[in-house]
Amino acid sequence: MTTDTRIPAAVLGATGSVGQRFVQLLARHPWFRVAEVVASDRSAGHPYRDATEWRLGGDMPERAADLRVQGYDAPITSPLVFSALPGEVAGEIEQRLAKAGHAVLSNTSTHRMDPDVPLVVAEVNADHTAAIARQREGRGWAGFLVTNGNCSMIHLTLALRPLQAAFGLDAVTVTTLQAVSGAGYPGVPSLDMIDNVVPYIPTEEEKLAEEARKVLGRWDGEAFVPASFAISAQCNRVPVRDGHTECVGVRLRMPAEPGEVIAAFETFRGRPQELGLPTAPPQPVIVRREPNRPQPILDRDVACGMASVVGRVRPCPVLGTKFVVLGHNTVRGAAGASILNAELLKADGLLPV
Repeated sequence: MTTDTRIPAAVLGATGSVGQRFVQLLARHPWFRVAEVVASDRSAGHPYRDATEWRLGGDMPERAADLRVQGYDAPITSPLVFSALPGEVAGEIEQRLAKAGHAVLSNTSTHRMDPDVPLVVAEVNADHTAAIARQREGRGWAGFLVTNGNCSMIHLTLALRPLQAAFGLDAVTVTTLQAVSGAGYPGVPSLDMIDNVVPYIPTEEEKLAEEARKVLGRWDGEAFVPASFAISAQCNRVPVRDGHTECVGVRLRMPAEPGEVIAAFETFRGRPQELGLPTAPPQPVIVRREPNRPQPILDRDVACGMASVVGRVRPCPVLGTKFVVLGHNTVRGAAGASILNAELLKADGLLPV
C-alpha cells in the first residue's frame, strides 16, 4: 500500500455549495488531499456521503464520501484549512485555527478587508502575501489567514490588472450579470428568477468596489494602500446557473486602441504561470473575438473554469474602452481561487508543513 504524501487539508463548510466545490477540486490534486470535512451540528457525526446532498456534476469523490463530518468545535489536525463557512460563524473559527498554527485559506468575506489580512488574486497581487509576517507578529498567531475575493471581483481584477500595468487606470464602471449559484444552495427562489432580473444583491456592489481597490493596490510593508482609481459597480442576479458576466468600461491613464488592449490581455501572465502551479491556467485572460462572446454556457468552463474570458473589446465614447468579461463563479470565483492561493503559498515555502 502506497503512502499518500500530499498535504492533508480540512474543508470547513464542506456540505455547502462552495465546500462541495473544494472537495471536488481537491479530489485529484497533486499537492493537497481532503483529510477532514467540517460542517454544522446537524451534519456532524455522519459520513460525508450521508450528510451531503451532492449538487455538482459527477459522483462525490469516494475518499471524501467515507470521511466522518466533524463539528465546528472539533479539533483539526490538518495543517492546511480551506474555509467555505457561513459569514455568521466564520470569524471566530478562522481566527481560532490561525492562532493554533493552521494556514487558513478563506473564501468567506468576513476578514477580506482586515488591515493585516492579504486578499489575494494569485496572478494580480501575489506580493501581498508579504503581509503574513506582520499579521502573525501583530496577532501572536502561530498560523495565518489569507482570503480570496468576491466571485465577481476576482474576474474583474484579472481583466483590469494587465490594463493597469500597461496603461494605468483612472476610472472603472462595471455592471454584473451574476449567476444564481453565487447565492449558494438553494439560492434565489425560482419565482423570483424565472422571467426576471433582480437588480440588487445585498452588499455586493460595495464589496466589489472595495475589494478591487485593495487587490489592485499595494502592500507598503506596514499597511495595504488601495488603488486610487474610481470604480462604480451595479450588480444584478440573472437566471443563469453558473458563470458571472460583467460589462466593463475603463478610462485609462494612457490612451490605447482596442488592439493594444487585446494585446495586453493576451500577453498577461502572473506568478502562478511563472511557477507552473498545478491549477493555474496557462493563460489567465483569454480573448474571444466573435461579436457574441463570451457566453456562460459556452465559456465558463474554459481552462477548467480557472481563466477569465474577455470579449467585445471596443471603443467607449464615454470612458474610452469597454469590454465584457466572464468567469466561473464557484471555480475561479471561489474554491479554485483559494486552492491556487494555497499552491502559491506552498511554492513560496509559507505553508506550515
